Amino acid sequence: MKKSKLSLLLVLTLVLSMFLAACSGGNKDTGTDKPKDKGGEKPAAEQLADKQELNVLESAEIPTMDSVLGTDAMSFTTLNAVNEGMYRLDADQKVVPAGAEAMPEYNAEKTELTIKLRKDAKWSNGDPVTAHDYVFAWQRAINPDTASEYGPYFMSGKIKNADAIAEGKAKVEDLGIKAEDDYTLKITLERPIPYIESFITFQLFYPQNKKYVEEQGADYAKDAAHLLYNGPFKMTKWDGPIATEWVLEKNETYHGAKDVTLTKINFNVSKDPQASANAFTAGEADITPRLAQAAIISQFAGSDELIQYLEPSMWWLKINEKNPALKNINIRKAIALSIDKKALVEDVLANGSIPAGFIVPKEFAYDKNHKAFRETTKEYQKMNKEEAKKLWEKGLSELGVKEVNLVYVGQDTETAKATDAFMKDQLEKNLPGLKLELNAVPFKIRIDREQNMDYDLLFSGWGPDYDDPMTFMDLYLTGGDHNKMDYSNPKYDELVKAAQTDLAAKDEERWKALQEAEKILLEDDYALAPIYQRSVNILLNPKVKGFAHHAFGPDFSYQWIKILK
Repeated sequence: MKKSKLSLLLVLTLVLSMFLAACSGGNKDTGTDKPKDKGGEKPAAEQLADKQELNVLESAEIPTMDSVLGTDAMSFTTLNAVNEGMYRLDADQKVVPAGAEAMPEYNAEKTELTIKLRKDAKWSNGDPVTAHDYVFAWQRAINPDTASEYGPYFMSGKIKNADAIAEGKAKVEDLGIKAEDDYTLKITLERPIPYIESFITFQLFYPQNKKYVEEQGADYAKDAAHLLYNGPFKMTKWDGPIATEWVLEKNETYHGAKDVTLTKINFNVSKDPQASANAFTAGEADITPRLAQAAIISQFAGSDELIQYLEPSMWWLKINEKNPALKNINIRKAIALSIDKKALVEDVLANGSIPAGFIVPKEFAYDKNHKAFRETTKEYQKMNKEEAKKLWEKGLSELGVKEVNLVYVGQDTETAKATDAFMKDQLEKNLPGLKLELNAVPFKIRIDREQNMDYDLLFSGWGPDYDDPMTFMDLYLTGGDHNKMDYSNPKYDELVKAAQTDLAAKDEERWKALQEAEKILLEDDYALAPIYQRSVNILLNPKVKGFAHHAFGPDFSYQWIKILK
């Protein structure tokens, strides 16, 4: 997922996603740490504060609240708070029933899932949440007229007939999801999917109330007044994608309302990390956005207010091969090898993030022997400034030019500006004849620029959408909805698609195919330049208990939070 994440956000903002993104959990299967309340064991008699109202700062606006149109961690995290699907991640990173009564029942081939829905789930207008709401939302997501980016991307090759529908060769009614009755869903897959349960927790698969959506027409999801909610909270204030503040309140019609303690959450956008830290210190905020500046983080070192963890969110430089200069592999190699990633994470970010020579992150995706994907493969694109200069000169000669002018698109947060300035300095200093035009834009604009391929170099983040390496590896398939850099390699496509199909049930062979594909992407083709894997640093009021962060899907969950005296 894209991070505003990242944020994820920086695109270190988000997500967050994205992609907000994108790590709570106490088991090795997720490679994350179970959220802990600072300060030791729970006191014998914790007392709740009289006012259960939380103040949260975010570093990006919400691009959309339409679950079939969202692509970023900010949207997904908010959707996770006000809606829910059949399943959700709990505070221990486990997939648990939410709108469903129990985990799915499978046929012998593991290609059909039968899911019984709970009968006490309601929309905020009092309507029951039924199987028909899921069918409608999934069909809307795959319908070409909706122009959902994630619908075809997520369902392609997985949900039966999704590809044919996306190509206009079948009707949306042919999609592999049917309502057997009001509270029974049958989902039909193209083939077994090893990660299917974490996959369908994703926000794309949330239900939508058909009657309400169709009544609202083009106004649906334009603001808080044109939405319905079936989750722990409801939105009582949000004026749309440009809004810099919004409010969530406890949803009394939620089936689990008795277990939700918070009554209100106030959100405000703060793109300046120092301003966020100042607001926290002044008692105006209980949770800050990610703090990526060393000077700010050092102010809180050793404090029980500072929460730090390595998350499986990756940040990389996308290289748009529509530009003839960037179609030259020596130019791409030179760009990737000229960046001192260690200096970036240690001197500019200084927040616990680590240099990356990979796209599938560390401490993420474990095999049956509890080994992470990264433990059994290598890293790529180690900095070599001398080699980069030689490759650059060779590339210029092949192009018949002496200089190259490129447009570099970043984000408008203070952290992103600092990162992008470092990247510009590295690239221009180490590659004589390169001139970069920096474009610092709001997160939503950055998404639009990426989707329209209106860039040469773009600093972007991605957080996992489900618990499997495929959430990173299928991004760069030829013509893929998230490729958006004109990259294509038939061998890469072959390996990734084999991992999706013929090797789906062959764990070791599947792993090796994905690792070989990563090598092609990064070592053979230098299709993009991984820069770092992000560490999250946020400030959390010690009186706030039950805050959960996630390794994939939404960045955070708020529904278990309690504020103590």
